Amino acid sequence: MKQKVLFFIILFIGFNVNAQTPCINGFAGEYPCNDYDLLSHTPVNILANTLGNPEGSDLWGWTDPTTGKEYAIAAMTNSTAFIDVSDPLNPIYLGRIDTQNGSTSFWRDVKIYNNYAFIVADNIGAHGMQVFDLTRLRNITTPETISPNVVYNDVTSCHNIVINEDSGIAYLVDCKNTGRGIHFVDISNPLNPVNLGNYNNEGVTHDAQVVTYNGPDTEHIGKEILIGSNESKVVILDVTDKNNVVKINDIFYSQIGYTHQGWFTEDQRYFLLGDETDEQNFGLNTRTLVFDLQDLESPELEYTYEGPSNAIDHNGYVKGNTFFMANYRAGLRVLDISNLGNIGEQLTEIGYFDTYPDNDGTAFNGAWSVYPYFASGNIIINDIERGLFIVRKSGTLSINNELFKDHFSIFPNPTNTNPTIKASENQNIKSIEVFTILGRRILSKQNINQVEFVLPITNQSKGIYIVKINGLVSKKLVLY
Repeated sequence: MKQKVLFFIILFIGFNVNAQTPCINGFAGEYPCNDYDLLSHTPVNILANTLGNPEGSDLWGWTDPTTGKEYAIAAMTNSTAFIDVSDPLNPIYLGRIDTQNGSTSFWRDVKIYNNYAFIVADNIGAHGMQVFDLTRLRNITTPETISPNVVYNDVTSCHNIVINEDSGIAYLVDCKNTGRGIHFVDISNPLNPVNLGNYNNEGVTHDAQVVTYNGPDTEHIGKEILIGSNESKVVILDVTDKNNVVKINDIFYSQIGYTHQGWFTEDQRYFLLGDETDEQNFGLNTRTLVFDLQDLESPELEYTYEGPSNAIDHNGYVKGNTFFMANYRAGLRVLDISNLGNIGEQLTEIGYFDTYPDNDGTAFNGAWSVYPYFASGNIIINDIERGLFIVRKSGTLSINNELFKDHFSIFPNPTNTNPTIKASENQNIKSIEVFTILGRRILSKQNINQVEFVLPITNQSKGIYIVKINGLVSKKLVLY
């Protein structure tokens, strides 16, 4: 009888393992989609307070290094909300930090360093930079209004914040009291930020990315390189010495509307740029410009991608060979960038989740930002009007029993001991990941390279898990 019950439980879970609302025939409920399932949705009125007109803006994520829990940090017009998204089907709103000076801002930005959140807001007067110890979230059991640990007041309002986690330096951009260029802050001790000065020689810096350079231009290896989106151009700076910033080059391009934001590919060879108003100003479809930065002194426009609609592109981020773009009224768009540098190179849209189902028009509504960096593979989106969405690529944890039967076995299963995973004669176990049925990764083993592997899992709670082998093949495992 017990075996029959287990069988039906497994059968039921097999149809519900991935999503609360799967993407079927182009829709996840009311939301247009392609290959991305809806896990959950938290509306704006839960995340924000009632000051002004509550709306969503920027977004980042944090993974607790001790517990492995994943958190969304959603900037709102009047506050910054913290959500435990470890169970993506049932996110838990923990509370918010209210705006610092009682004023609202349509532009609020947050980044993370060393388990601290750093928050700025624009066009808001004397707001400063709020600093919050994220480990405090571990002890929150009911939603509460949270106070920052520290407020850095050498700036008033800033449009954005960029952090180089390698150096522990924050770059606050477009700060209204420091010249609207770049303001340098040493945050290596997060509770004691130190003013390192300003750089204002290149006009207004709207957004930027700063890396400790390890790209193809050997002349600059090891230097701190800032690539800034400066309204009417891209600027490349060596910011290693904050007292002696060296300009490397400018990048200009045709039909400049508003040079908004961009991101390096992981090899730092290419830079993917979004222009925020070229769709409005020139009647273009969504446009992503790809610059070849093999030589930082001589950047070249390599490729221009045009999307299927004239929705405005906003923030975009690279993970591996994939570009995740918040595309305002077109929602999240997912592009394959693996062909860059090859003959016939192109960016190809491979999926989307549209948080603004009304239309894909050219207006400032819908998806503001996206965060694709959780180890679980879950992706969070902050929508201006609709709040926080958690989505996941369809079939990420899909079960291919025939493939598993041919190449791998797991035994005993069900089990109350550590099971053994065994590969067939012509296979090898390279990596293993274990997920809860809700998509949270609880174990990861890499570089195994064995035919047999004993899975250390008996410390986990009783239940049903998904074991993913070599990133391709998955199997249900029942612990009792």
